[in-house]
Amino acid sequence: MSVLPILTYPNALLTTPTKEVEEITDEIIQLLEDMHDTMVANDGIGIAAPQVNSNLRLALVEIDEESGLFEMINPQIVQSTGETIDVEGCLSFPEVYGTIKRADTIVLRFYDRNGDEFEVEADDYLARAFQHELEHLDGKLFTDKIIQKIKPEDLESYMEANLE
Repeated sequence: MSVLPILTYPNALLTTPTKEVEEITDEIIQLLEDMHDTMVANDGIGIAAPQVNSNLRLALVEIDEESGLFEMINPQIVQSTGETIDVEGCLSFPEVYGTIKRADTIVLRFYDRNGDEFEVEADDYLARAFQHELEHLDGKLFTDKIIQKIKPEDLESYMEANLE
């Protein structure tokens, strides 16, 4: 297990668009595994390569055991519909939370560690997590999209008041 340091804002790599992965090597697979260890150790549900000091188009999302782990190489959104506003946070912005408007449903295309191509339709929270991580790969920050900032001490009460 290898937990990597997480870059925090204002590190310039967080606002630098990533490079496509040309070849899936042992180093890429090791980085995916280290990213997973890092995400889990920090109680995250997603992580992108720039957050661990790598300028490659790699991201992971694991919102729960039911949906499982998505290891995404060169992911791209090919379709999006609807919109919802919900709360987000980010490992690279400790103690920063806010409401963000995102597509409600997306279709995502990516490659796994074996080079197999997948297309996944996701909605709600999973779609939100995918969009958040893919923005990291494009050098975009969730803080640029915050509609309403939420103080860490108000997060729990906000969530309870706004659950459907």
